[in-house]
Amino acid sequence: MTTEFLSLGLHPQVVQAVTEMGFTEPTPIQTAVIPLILNGQDIIGQAQTGTGKTAAFGLPILHSLTPGLGQVQALIVTPTRELALQVAGALADYGRYRDVHVLAIYGGQAYGRQKRQLRQGEVDIVVGTPGRLLDLIQQKILDLSHVQFLVLDEADEMLSMGFIEDMEAILAQTPESRQTALFSATMPAEIRRLADNYLRQPQAVTMQRQQLTLTAIEQRYYLVNEADKLAALTRLFEIEEMTSVLIFARTRQGTGELANELTVRGFPAEALNGDLSQDNREQVLNRFRQNQIKVLVATDVAARGLDIEDISHVINFDLPTDPEIFVHRIGRTGRAGKTGIAISLVTPKEQFRRRKIERYTRQNMTQLPLPTIAEIQTYREAQLVESMMVWLRRGRCRQEKELVEKLVTEGHDAVEIAAAALKLARAEEKQRPIAPVSEVVEAPERGRNGRDHHSAAKRDFGHGRAAHGRSHEKGMVRLSLSAGKQHGIRPNDVVGTIAFHADIPGRAIGAIRIQEQHTLVDVPEQFVAQVLAKNGKYQVRKRPLTVERV
Repeated sequence: MTTEFLSLGLHPQVVQAVTEMGFTEPTPIQTAVIPLILNGQDIIGQAQTGTGKTAAFGLPILHSLTPGLGQVQALIVTPTRELALQVAGALADYGRYRDVHVLAIYGGQAYGRQKRQLRQGEVDIVVGTPGRLLDLIQQKILDLSHVQFLVLDEADEMLSMGFIEDMEAILAQTPESRQTALFSATMPAEIRRLADNYLRQPQAVTMQRQQLTLTAIEQRYYLVNEADKLAALTRLFEIEEMTSVLIFARTRQGTGELANELTVRGFPAEALNGDLSQDNREQVLNRFRQNQIKVLVATDVAARGLDIEDISHVINFDLPTDPEIFVHRIGRTGRAGKTGIAISLVTPKEQFRRRKIERYTRQNMTQLPLPTIAEIQTYREAQLVESMMVWLRRGRCRQEKELVEKLVTEGHDAVEIAAAALKLARAEEKQRPIAPVSEVVEAPERGRNGRDHHSAAKRDFGHGRAAHGRSHEKGMVRLSLSAGKQHGIRPNDVVGTIAFHADIPGRAIGAIRIQEQHTLVDVPEQFVAQVLAKNGKYQVRKRPLTVERV
Protein backbone atom coordinates (compact mmCIF):
# COMPACT_ATOMS: atom_id res chain seq x y z
CA MET A 1 0.00 0.00 0.00
CA THR A 2 1.40 3.39 -0.97
CA THR A 3 2.68 5.40 1.99
CA GLU A 4 2.29 8.71 0.12
CA PHE A 5 -1.51 8.65 0.35
CA LEU A 6 -1.44 7.17 3.87
CA SER A 7 0.81 10.02 4.99
CA LEU A 8 -2.00 12.46 4.10
CA GLY A 9 -4.09 10.88 6.85
CA LEU A 10 -6.63 9.15 4.62
CA HIS A 11 -8.66 6.10 5.66
CA PRO A 12 -6.79 2.85 4.81
CA GLN A 13 -9.80 1.54 2.82
CA VAL A 14 -9.72 4.65 0.63
CA VAL A 15 -5.95 4.31 0.15
CA GLN A 16 -6.36 0.63 -0.76
CA ALA A 17 -8.84 1.46 -3.53
CA VAL A 18 -6.64 4.25 -4.90
CA THR A 19 -3.58 2.01 -4.87
CA GLU A 20 -5.36 -0.77 -6.75
CA MET A 21 -6.35 1.77 -9.39
CA GLY A 22 -2.68 2.38 -10.11
CA PHE A 23 -2.17 5.73 -8.32
CA THR A 24 1.18 5.66 -6.56
CA GLU A 25 1.55 9.23 -5.33
CA PRO A 26 -0.74 12.25 -4.98
CA THR A 27 -0.73 15.02 -7.57
CA PRO A 28 0.19 18.56 -6.44
CA ILE A 29 -3.44 19.62 -6.03
CA GLN A 30 -4.21 16.49 -4.00
CA THR A 31 -1.22 17.16 -1.74
CA ALA A 32 -2.42 20.74 -1.22
CA VAL A 33 -6.19 20.21 -0.87
CA ILE A 34 -6.65 16.89 0.97
CA PRO A 35 -5.12 18.03 4.31
CA LEU A 36 -7.15 21.27 4.22
CA ILE A 37 -10.45 19.45 3.70
CA LEU A 38 -9.56 16.88 6.36
CA ASN A 39 -8.92 19.86 8.67
CA GLY A 40 -12.46 21.14 8.05
CA GLN A 41 -11.57 24.20 5.97
CA ASP A 42 -13.46 25.63 3.00
CA ILE A 43 -11.54 25.68 -0.28
CA ILE A 44 -11.33 27.86 -3.38
CA GLY A 45 -9.37 25.83 -5.92
CA GLN A 46 -8.27 27.26 -9.24
CA ALA A 47 -7.55 24.14 -11.24
CA GLN A 48 -8.56 22.35 -14.41
CA THR A 49 -9.80 18.86 -15.23
CA GLY A 50 -6.80 16.57 -15.55
CA THR A 51 -4.98 17.85 -12.45
CA GLY A 52 -6.55 15.24 -10.17
CA LYS A 53 -9.04 17.56 -8.48
CA THR A 54 -11.81 14.91 -8.34
CA ALA A 55 -9.65 12.83 -6.02
CA ALA A 56 -8.52 16.01 -4.22
CA PHE A 57 -12.04 16.61 -2.92
CA GLY A 58 -13.39 13.07 -3.26
CA LEU A 59 -10.87 11.20 -1.11
CA PRO A 60 -11.25 13.34 2.04
CA ILE A 61 -15.05 13.28 1.65
CA LEU A 62 -14.99 9.47 1.44
CA HIS A 63 -12.66 9.42 4.47
CA SER A 64 -14.99 11.53 6.60
CA LEU A 65 -18.57 10.48 5.87
CA THR A 66 -20.43 7.62 7.55
CA PRO A 67 -21.68 5.08 4.96
CA GLY A 68 -25.26 3.85 5.30
CA LEU A 69 -26.48 6.69 7.50
CA GLY A 70 -29.64 6.94 5.41
CA GLN A 71 -29.03 10.59 4.49
CA VAL A 72 -27.30 12.49 1.70
CA GLN A 73 -24.07 13.62 3.34
CA ALA A 74 -22.19 15.05 0.35
CA LEU A 75 -23.30 16.94 -2.76
CA ILE A 76 -21.14 17.62 -5.84
CA VAL A 77 -22.62 20.02 -8.41
CA THR A 78 -21.27 19.85 -11.99
CA PRO A 79 -22.17 21.76 -15.17
CA THR A 80 -22.75 18.78 -17.49
CA ARG A 81 -24.13 15.26 -17.39
CA GLU A 82 -20.80 13.96 -18.77
CA LEU A 83 -18.86 15.42 -15.86
CA ALA A 84 -21.51 14.23 -13.38
CA LEU A 85 -21.13 10.66 -14.63
CA GLN A 86 -17.34 10.94 -14.65
CA VAL A 87 -17.17 12.26 -11.07
CA ALA A 88 -19.76 9.79 -9.77
CA GLY A 89 -17.87 6.90 -11.37
CA ALA A 90 -14.58 8.02 -9.85
CA LEU A 91 -16.08 8.41 -6.36
CA ALA A 92 -17.69 4.96 -6.59
CA ASP A 93 -14.29 3.51 -7.52
CA TYR A 94 -12.45 5.37 -4.75
CA GLY A 95 -15.08 4.37 -2.19
CA ARG A 96 -15.50 0.72 -3.16
CA TYR A 97 -14.17 -0.55 0.20
CA ARG A 98 -16.10 2.03 2.23
CA ASP A 99 -19.45 0.66 1.00
CA VAL A 100 -20.44 4.14 -0.16
CA HIS A 101 -23.47 4.62 -2.42
CA VAL A 102 -23.03 7.36 -5.07
CA LEU A 103 -25.93 8.56 -7.24
CA ALA A 104 -25.54 10.61 -10.44
CA ILE A 105 -28.47 12.94 -11.16
CA TYR A 106 -28.74 14.65 -14.54
CA GLY A 107 -31.23 15.54 -17.25
CA GLY A 108 -32.16 13.08 -19.96
CA GLN A 109 -32.66 10.04 -17.72
CA ALA A 110 -35.77 8.64 -16.05
CA TYR A 111 -36.71 10.02 -12.63
CA GLY A 112 -38.10 6.78 -11.20
CA ARG A 113 -34.94 5.02 -10.02
CA GLN A 114 -33.41 8.25 -8.67
CA LYS A 115 -36.54 9.08 -6.67
CA ARG A 116 -36.80 5.58 -5.23
CA GLN A 117 -33.19 5.52 -4.05
CA LEU A 118 -33.44 8.98 -2.50
CA ARG A 119 -36.74 8.23 -0.74
CA GLN A 120 -35.39 4.98 0.67
CA GLY A 121 -32.30 6.71 2.07
CA GLU A 122 -29.89 4.58 0.05
CA VAL A 123 -27.67 7.44 -1.13
CA ASP A 124 -24.59 8.81 0.66
CA ILE A 125 -23.25 11.09 -2.10
CA VAL A 126 -25.17 12.87 -4.86
CA VAL A 127 -23.42 14.16 -7.99
CA GLY A 128 -25.63 16.19 -10.29
CA THR A 129 -26.35 19.03 -12.66
CA PRO A 130 -28.10 22.16 -11.33
CA GLY A 131 -31.42 21.86 -13.19
CA ARG A 132 -32.20 18.27 -12.23
CA LEU A 133 -31.01 18.84 -8.64
CA LEU A 134 -33.36 21.82 -8.24
CA ASP A 135 -36.26 19.82 -9.69
CA LEU A 136 -35.80 17.08 -7.09
CA ILE A 137 -35.34 19.65 -4.30
CA GLN A 138 -38.56 21.44 -5.26
CA GLN A 139 -40.39 18.11 -5.35
CA LYS A 140 -39.12 17.54 -1.79
CA ILE A 141 -37.46 14.31 -2.88
CA LEU A 142 -33.84 15.44 -2.50
CA ASP A 143 -33.24 16.48 1.11
CA LEU A 144 -30.00 18.42 1.59
CA SER A 145 -30.53 19.30 5.24
CA HIS A 146 -27.88 16.81 6.40
CA VAL A 147 -25.22 17.67 3.80
CA GLN A 148 -21.81 17.98 5.44
CA PHE A 149 -19.76 18.50 2.26
CA LEU A 150 -20.65 20.58 -0.79
CA VAL A 151 -18.50 20.86 -3.92
CA LEU A 152 -19.11 23.24 -6.84
CA ASP A 153 -17.03 21.77 -9.66
CA GLU A 154 -16.13 23.85 -12.74
CA ALA A 155 -18.07 26.81 -11.34
CA ASP A 156 -17.08 29.13 -14.21
CA GLU A 157 -18.62 26.68 -16.70
CA MET A 158 -21.87 26.68 -14.71
CA LEU A 159 -21.77 30.49 -14.74
CA SER A 160 -21.32 30.56 -18.54
CA MET A 161 -24.29 28.20 -18.96
CA GLY A 162 -26.57 30.50 -16.93
CA PHE A 163 -26.67 28.40 -13.74
CA ILE A 164 -25.47 31.02 -11.23
CA GLU A 165 -28.94 31.50 -9.69
CA ASP A 166 -29.50 27.75 -9.63
CA MET A 167 -26.23 27.31 -7.74
CA GLU A 168 -27.32 29.90 -5.18
CA ALA A 169 -30.73 28.25 -4.81
CA ILE A 170 -29.04 24.88 -4.15
CA LEU A 171 -26.61 26.42 -1.65
CA ALA A 172 -29.55 27.92 0.23
CA GLN A 173 -30.95 24.40 0.80
CA THR A 174 -27.82 23.16 2.61
CA PRO A 175 -26.90 23.72 6.28
CA GLU A 176 -24.71 26.73 7.07
CA SER A 177 -22.44 24.35 8.98
CA ARG A 178 -21.51 22.51 5.79
CA GLN A 179 -17.94 22.44 4.46
CA THR A 180 -17.70 23.90 0.95
CA ALA A 181 -15.15 23.55 -1.85
CA LEU A 182 -15.40 25.60 -5.03
CA PHE A 183 -13.28 24.69 -8.06
CA SER A 184 -13.00 26.88 -11.14
CA ALA A 185 -10.50 27.21 -13.98
CA THR A 186 -11.03 31.00 -13.96
CA MET A 187 -12.29 33.39 -11.30
CA PRO A 188 -14.74 35.90 -12.83
CA ALA A 189 -16.36 38.49 -10.55
CA GLU A 190 -19.62 36.55 -10.11
CA ILE A 191 -17.76 33.43 -8.97
CA ARG A 192 -15.76 35.51 -6.47
CA ARG A 193 -19.03 37.04 -5.20
CA LEU A 194 -20.48 33.54 -4.81
CA ALA A 195 -17.42 32.47 -2.81
CA ASP A 196 -17.58 35.58 -0.61
CA ASN A 197 -21.24 34.98 0.20
CA TYR A 198 -21.24 31.24 0.79
CA LEU A 199 -17.75 30.13 1.88
CA ARG A 200 -16.30 30.63 5.35
CA GLN A 201 -12.72 31.91 5.47
CA PRO A 202 -11.78 29.76 2.47
CA GLN A 203 -8.22 28.67 1.78
CA ALA A 204 -7.12 29.49 -1.78
CA VAL A 205 -5.28 26.81 -3.73
CA THR A 206 -4.05 27.68 -7.22
CA MET A 207 -2.45 25.10 -9.45
CA GLN A 208 -0.23 26.44 -12.20
CA ARG A 209 -0.79 24.54 -15.39
CA GLN A 210 2.12 22.37 -16.35
CA GLN A 211 3.24 23.41 -19.80
CA LEU A 212 4.75 20.45 -21.61
CA THR A 213 7.24 20.93 -24.41
CA LEU A 214 5.42 20.30 -27.67
CA THR A 215 8.07 21.56 -30.09
CA ALA A 216 8.90 18.03 -31.26
CA ILE A 217 5.26 17.33 -32.13
CA GLU A 218 3.62 18.21 -35.43
CA GLN A 219 0.03 19.21 -34.67
CA ARG A 220 -2.66 19.10 -37.30
CA TYR A 221 -6.39 18.75 -37.50
CA TYR A 222 -9.06 17.69 -39.98
CA LEU A 223 -12.51 19.29 -39.97
CA VAL A 224 -15.13 16.55 -40.28
CA ASN A 225 -18.76 15.91 -39.46
CA GLU A 226 -19.34 13.67 -36.44
CA ALA A 227 -20.82 10.91 -38.60
CA ASP A 228 -17.73 10.88 -40.85
CA LYS A 229 -15.05 10.47 -38.18
CA LEU A 230 -14.48 6.77 -38.82
CA ALA A 231 -14.32 7.30 -42.59
CA ALA A 232 -11.84 10.16 -42.07
CA LEU A 233 -9.70 8.03 -39.76
CA THR A 234 -9.49 5.13 -42.21
CA ARG A 235 -8.49 7.53 -45.01
CA LEU A 236 -5.62 8.78 -42.87
CA PHE A 237 -4.54 5.20 -42.11
CA GLU A 238 -4.36 4.59 -45.86
CA ILE A 239 -1.71 7.22 -46.64
CA GLU A 240 -0.02 8.02 -43.32
CA GLU A 241 3.16 6.17 -42.37
CA MET A 242 2.18 5.05 -38.85
CA THR A 243 4.38 2.70 -36.87
CA SER A 244 2.47 2.84 -33.56
CA VAL A 245 -0.76 4.76 -32.97
CA LEU A 246 -2.53 5.76 -29.76
CA ILE A 247 -6.13 6.88 -30.40
CA PHE A 248 -8.17 8.62 -27.70
CA ALA A 249 -11.94 8.16 -27.56
CA ARG A 250 -14.32 9.72 -25.06
CA THR A 251 -15.97 6.64 -23.55
CA ARG A 252 -15.15 3.05 -22.65
CA GLN A 253 -17.85 1.81 -25.02
CA GLY A 254 -16.45 4.06 -27.74
CA THR A 255 -12.98 2.52 -27.48
CA GLY A 256 -14.30 -1.00 -28.01
CA GLU A 257 -16.55 -0.03 -30.89
CA LEU A 258 -13.82 1.95 -32.65
CA ALA A 259 -11.23 -0.83 -32.23
CA ASN A 260 -13.70 -3.32 -33.72
CA GLU A 261 -14.60 -1.07 -36.65
CA LEU A 262 -10.93 -0.47 -37.50
CA THR A 263 -10.13 -4.17 -37.32
CA VAL A 264 -13.05 -5.05 -39.63
CA ARG A 265 -11.71 -2.49 -42.13
CA GLY A 266 -8.26 -4.06 -42.24
CA PHE A 267 -6.50 -1.98 -39.55
CA PRO A 268 -6.09 -4.32 -36.54
CA ALA A 269 -6.61 -2.45 -33.25
CA GLU A 270 -7.25 -3.22 -29.59
CA ALA A 271 -9.08 -1.26 -26.88
CA LEU A 272 -7.62 -0.16 -23.56
CA ASN A 273 -10.36 0.79 -21.10
CA GLY A 274 -11.64 0.33 -17.58
CA ASP A 275 -13.49 -2.88 -18.45
CA LEU A 276 -10.19 -4.78 -18.69
CA SER A 277 -8.76 -6.65 -15.72
CA GLN A 278 -5.23 -5.74 -14.66
CA ASP A 279 -3.85 -8.91 -16.31
CA ASN A 280 -5.64 -8.22 -19.59
CA ARG A 281 -4.49 -4.61 -19.49
CA GLU A 282 -0.86 -5.71 -19.15
CA GLN A 283 -1.26 -8.21 -21.99
CA VAL A 284 -2.65 -5.53 -24.32
CA LEU A 285 0.14 -3.09 -23.39
CA ASN A 286 2.82 -5.73 -23.92
CA ARG A 287 1.46 -6.53 -27.39
CA PHE A 288 1.55 -2.81 -28.18
CA ARG A 289 5.10 -2.37 -26.83
CA GLN A 290 6.31 -5.36 -28.84
CA ASN A 291 4.64 -4.09 -32.05
CA GLN A 292 2.35 -7.10 -32.22
CA ILE A 293 -0.44 -4.54 -32.51
CA LYS A 294 0.14 -1.08 -33.95
CA VAL A 295 -3.11 0.62 -32.97
CA LEU A 296 -4.37 1.13 -29.42
CA VAL A 297 -7.69 2.88 -28.69
CA ALA A 298 -7.92 4.23 -25.13
CA THR A 299 -9.81 6.49 -22.75
CA ASP A 300 -7.93 9.13 -20.76
CA VAL A 301 -8.45 7.22 -17.52
CA ALA A 302 -7.22 3.91 -18.97
CA ALA A 303 -4.12 5.60 -20.45
CA ARG A 304 -2.93 6.87 -17.05
CA GLY A 305 0.58 5.70 -16.37
CA LEU A 306 1.06 4.61 -19.98
CA ASP A 307 4.78 5.03 -20.64
CA ILE A 308 5.80 3.87 -24.12
CA GLU A 309 8.61 5.69 -25.92
CA ASP A 310 8.01 4.90 -29.60
CA ILE A 311 4.48 6.14 -30.29
CA SER A 312 4.59 7.75 -33.74
CA HIS A 313 1.05 9.17 -33.76
CA VAL A 314 -1.48 10.31 -31.18
CA ILE A 315 -4.97 10.76 -32.62
CA ASN A 316 -7.80 12.61 -30.89
CA PHE A 317 -10.82 10.79 -32.30
CA ASP A 318 -12.82 12.81 -29.74
CA LEU A 319 -11.38 16.19 -28.80
CA PRO A 320 -11.02 16.57 -25.00
CA THR A 321 -12.94 19.26 -23.14
CA ASP A 322 -9.89 20.51 -21.25
CA PRO A 323 -6.70 21.84 -22.90
CA GLU A 324 -4.47 20.26 -20.28
CA ILE A 325 -5.82 16.81 -21.10
CA PHE A 326 -4.99 17.54 -24.74
CA VAL A 327 -1.39 18.37 -23.77
CA HIS A 328 -1.07 15.19 -21.72
CA ARG A 329 -2.46 13.12 -24.59
CA ILE A 330 -0.22 14.39 -27.34
CA GLY A 331 2.79 14.49 -24.99
CA ARG A 332 2.93 10.71 -25.35
CA THR A 333 4.50 11.11 -28.79
CA GLY A 334 7.66 13.00 -29.75
CA ARG A 335 9.64 11.56 -26.83
CA ALA A 336 13.31 10.67 -26.33
CA GLY A 337 14.54 13.12 -28.95
CA LYS A 338 12.17 11.82 -31.63
CA THR A 339 9.51 13.71 -33.53
CA GLY A 340 5.84 12.83 -33.29
CA ILE A 341 2.55 13.65 -34.96
CA ALA A 342 -0.67 14.64 -33.19
CA ILE A 343 -3.86 14.50 -35.26
CA SER A 344 -7.26 15.78 -34.12
CA LEU A 345 -10.60 15.10 -35.77
CA VAL A 346 -12.59 18.27 -35.11
CA THR A 347 -16.32 18.70 -35.75
CA PRO A 348 -17.79 22.13 -36.55
CA LYS A 349 -19.26 22.50 -33.06
CA GLU A 350 -15.82 21.71 -31.55
CA GLN A 351 -14.08 24.59 -33.30
CA PHE A 352 -14.39 26.74 -30.17
CA ARG A 353 -12.72 23.94 -28.20
CA ARG A 354 -9.85 23.77 -30.69
CA ARG A 355 -9.27 27.52 -30.41
CA LYS A 356 -9.28 27.22 -26.62
CA ILE A 357 -6.59 24.53 -26.86
CA GLU A 358 -4.49 26.65 -29.22
CA ARG A 359 -4.66 29.62 -26.85
CA TYR A 360 -3.53 27.42 -23.99
CA THR A 361 -0.64 25.73 -25.84
CA ARG A 362 0.27 28.96 -27.70
CA GLN A 363 0.61 26.80 -30.78
CA ASN A 364 -1.67 26.53 -33.78
CA MET A 365 -2.77 23.25 -35.27
CA THR A 366 -2.43 23.10 -39.03
CA GLN A 367 -5.68 22.36 -40.83
CA LEU A 368 -5.28 19.88 -43.70
CA PRO A 369 -7.82 18.46 -46.15
CA LEU A 370 -8.64 14.78 -45.93
CA PRO A 371 -7.09 12.57 -48.61
CA THR A 372 -9.40 12.24 -51.60
CA ILE A 373 -10.49 8.91 -53.09
CA ALA A 374 -8.26 9.58 -56.11
CA GLU A 375 -5.25 10.31 -53.88
CA ILE A 376 -5.79 7.09 -51.93
CA GLN A 377 -6.09 5.04 -55.11
CA THR A 378 -2.91 6.61 -56.48
CA TYR A 379 -1.13 5.89 -53.22
CA ARG A 380 -2.28 2.26 -53.24
CA GLU A 381 -0.94 1.83 -56.78
CA ALA A 382 2.38 3.42 -55.86
CA GLN A 383 2.69 1.04 -52.89
CA LEU A 384 1.96 -1.93 -55.12
CA VAL A 385 4.56 -0.86 -57.71
CA GLU A 386 7.13 -0.29 -54.94
CA SER A 387 6.53 -3.79 -53.59
CA MET A 388 6.95 -5.24 -57.08
CA MET A 389 10.19 -3.30 -57.59
CA VAL A 390 11.60 -4.79 -54.40
CA TRP A 391 11.10 -8.32 -55.73
CA LEU A 392 12.37 -7.39 -59.22
CA ARG A 393 15.55 -6.01 -57.66
CA ARG A 394 16.00 -9.11 -55.51
CA GLY A 395 15.55 -11.45 -58.45
CA ARG A 396 14.16 -14.21 -56.24
CA CYS A 397 11.06 -15.12 -58.22
CA ARG A 398 12.35 -18.26 -59.92
CA GLN A 399 9.29 -20.45 -59.30
CA GLU A 400 6.89 -17.64 -60.24
CA LYS A 401 8.94 -16.96 -63.39
CA GLU A 402 8.63 -20.61 -64.40
CA LEU A 403 4.84 -20.37 -63.99
CA VAL A 404 4.74 -17.29 -66.22
CA GLU A 405 6.88 -18.97 -68.89
CA LYS A 406 4.58 -21.99 -68.83
CA LEU A 407 1.50 -19.76 -69.27
CA VAL A 408 3.19 -17.94 -72.18
CA THR A 409 3.97 -21.23 -73.93
CA GLU A 410 0.29 -22.10 -73.54
CA GLY A 411 -0.55 -19.02 -75.58
CA HIS A 412 -1.31 -16.37 -72.93
CA ASP A 413 -0.06 -12.83 -73.41
CA ALA A 414 2.69 -11.82 -70.92
CA VAL A 415 1.03 -8.46 -70.25
CA GLU A 416 -2.31 -10.15 -69.56
CA ILE A 417 -0.60 -12.58 -67.16
CA ALA A 418 1.03 -9.67 -65.29
CA ALA A 419 -2.29 -7.81 -65.09
CA ALA A 420 -4.07 -10.88 -63.69
CA ALA A 421 -1.29 -11.36 -61.11
CA LEU A 422 -1.60 -7.72 -60.02
CA LYS A 423 -5.38 -8.12 -59.68
CA LEU A 424 -4.83 -11.09 -57.38
CA ALA A 425 -2.28 -9.08 -55.40
CA ARG A 426 -4.81 -6.28 -54.94
CA ALA A 427 -7.66 -8.56 -53.84
CA GLU A 428 -7.43 -7.45 -50.20
CA GLU A 429 -8.12 -3.85 -51.23
CA LYS A 430 -11.73 -4.89 -51.83
CA GLN A 431 -11.96 -5.41 -48.08
CA ARG A 432 -11.06 -1.72 -47.63
CA PRO A 433 -13.62 0.32 -49.55
CA ILE A 434 -12.99 4.06 -49.34
CA ALA A 435 -15.96 5.49 -47.45
CA PRO A 436 -17.39 8.81 -48.63
CA VAL A 437 -17.28 11.89 -46.40
CA SER A 438 -19.86 14.68 -46.50
CA GLU A 439 -19.20 18.38 -46.92
CA VAL A 440 -18.60 20.24 -43.67
CA VAL A 441 -20.57 23.40 -42.83
CA GLU A 442 -18.62 25.42 -40.27
CA ALA A 443 -20.16 27.07 -37.22
CA PRO A 444 -20.12 30.88 -37.23
CA GLU A 445 -16.84 32.38 -36.02
CA ARG A 446 -16.60 34.99 -33.29
CA GLY A 447 -16.87 38.55 -34.56
CA ARG A 448 -13.92 40.76 -35.38
CA ASN A 449 -14.44 42.68 -32.17
CA GLY A 450 -13.74 39.45 -30.26
CA ARG A 451 -17.26 39.22 -28.80
CA ASP A 452 -19.17 36.04 -29.39
CA HIS A 453 -22.80 35.48 -30.28
CA HIS A 454 -23.75 35.00 -26.63
CA SER A 455 -22.59 38.58 -26.02
CA ALA A 456 -24.50 39.66 -29.11
CA ALA A 457 -27.59 38.02 -27.71
CA LYS A 458 -27.37 40.17 -24.60
CA ARG A 459 -26.79 43.32 -26.64
CA ASP A 460 -29.80 42.59 -28.85
CA PHE A 461 -32.13 41.88 -25.94
CA GLY A 462 -35.20 44.10 -26.29
CA HIS A 463 -34.31 45.63 -29.65
CA GLY A 464 -36.65 45.20 -32.60
CA ARG A 465 -35.63 42.87 -35.42
CA ALA A 466 -37.68 41.37 -38.19
CA ALA A 467 -38.86 37.90 -37.23
CA HIS A 468 -38.04 35.94 -40.36
CA GLY A 469 -37.48 32.19 -40.29
CA ARG A 470 -33.93 32.60 -41.54
CA SER A 471 -31.98 35.20 -39.61
CA HIS A 472 -30.48 38.12 -41.45
CA GLU A 473 -27.14 36.77 -40.22
CA LYS A 474 -25.65 34.27 -42.68
CA GLY A 475 -25.73 30.67 -41.48
CA MET A 476 -28.23 31.34 -38.67
CA VAL A 477 -31.85 30.13 -38.37
CA ARG A 478 -34.46 31.85 -36.19
CA LEU A 479 -36.36 29.69 -33.70
CA SER A 480 -39.23 30.52 -31.35
CA LEU A 481 -39.53 29.46 -27.68
CA SER A 482 -42.95 29.22 -26.02
CA ALA A 483 -42.19 31.66 -23.18
CA GLY A 484 -41.47 35.37 -22.98
CA LYS A 485 -41.40 38.45 -20.73
CA GLN A 486 -44.71 37.50 -19.15
CA HIS A 487 -43.09 34.29 -17.88
CA GLY A 488 -39.97 36.00 -16.53
CA ILE A 489 -37.60 34.40 -19.03
CA ARG A 490 -34.10 35.92 -19.35
CA PRO A 491 -31.34 35.61 -21.99
CA ASN A 492 -29.21 33.35 -19.78
CA ASP A 493 -32.24 31.05 -19.30
CA VAL A 494 -32.45 30.66 -23.09
CA VAL A 495 -28.73 30.03 -23.51
CA GLY A 496 -28.55 27.71 -20.51
CA THR A 497 -31.42 25.37 -21.39
CA ILE A 498 -30.62 25.13 -25.13
CA ALA A 499 -26.86 24.71 -24.67
CA PHE A 500 -27.35 22.09 -21.96
CA HIS A 501 -30.09 19.90 -23.46
CA ALA A 502 -29.08 20.21 -27.14
CA ASP A 503 -25.38 19.81 -26.20
CA ILE A 504 -24.17 22.79 -28.23
CA PRO A 505 -21.72 25.52 -27.15
CA GLY A 506 -23.50 28.47 -25.55
CA ARG A 507 -21.32 30.92 -27.45
CA ALA A 508 -22.72 29.60 -30.74
CA ILE A 509 -26.21 30.85 -29.91
CA GLY A 510 -26.96 34.13 -31.65
CA ALA A 511 -29.34 37.05 -31.13
CA ILE A 512 -32.14 36.64 -28.57
CA ARG A 513 -35.31 38.78 -28.60
CA ILE A 514 -37.65 38.28 -25.66
CA GLN A 515 -41.26 39.27 -26.46
CA GLU A 516 -44.36 39.19 -24.26
CA GLN A 517 -45.53 35.64 -25.01
CA HIS A 518 -42.57 34.06 -26.78
CA THR A 519 -38.84 34.44 -27.40
CA LEU A 520 -36.93 34.51 -30.69
CA VAL A 521 -33.44 33.04 -30.79
CA ASP A 522 -30.93 32.59 -33.63
CA VAL A 523 -29.14 29.23 -33.84
CA PRO A 524 -26.43 28.15 -36.34
CA GLU A 525 -28.03 26.22 -39.19
CA GLN A 526 -26.07 23.03 -38.55
CA PHE A 527 -27.43 22.86 -34.96
CA VAL A 528 -31.12 23.38 -35.79
CA ALA A 529 -32.03 19.69 -36.11
CA GLN A 530 -30.11 18.97 -32.90
CA VAL A 531 -32.03 21.69 -31.03
CA LEU A 532 -35.45 20.68 -32.37
CA ALA A 533 -34.78 17.02 -31.59
CA LYS A 534 -34.65 17.82 -27.87
CA ASN A 535 -38.19 19.25 -27.71
CA GLY A 536 -39.76 18.01 -24.51
CA LYS A 537 -36.52 18.49 -22.56
CA TYR A 538 -36.38 22.29 -22.37
CA GLN A 539 -37.64 24.06 -19.29
CA VAL A 540 -37.01 27.18 -17.23
CA ARG A 541 -37.86 27.09 -13.52
CA LYS A 542 -39.95 23.94 -14.06
CA ARG A 543 -41.90 25.54 -16.93
CA PRO A 544 -41.68 23.29 -20.04
CA LEU A 545 -40.70 25.06 -23.26
CA THR A 546 -41.28 24.09 -26.85
CA VAL A 547 -39.00 25.21 -29.66
CA GLU A 548 -39.99 25.55 -33.31
CA ARG A 549 -38.88 27.28 -36.48
CA VAL A 550 -40.38 30.73 -36.94
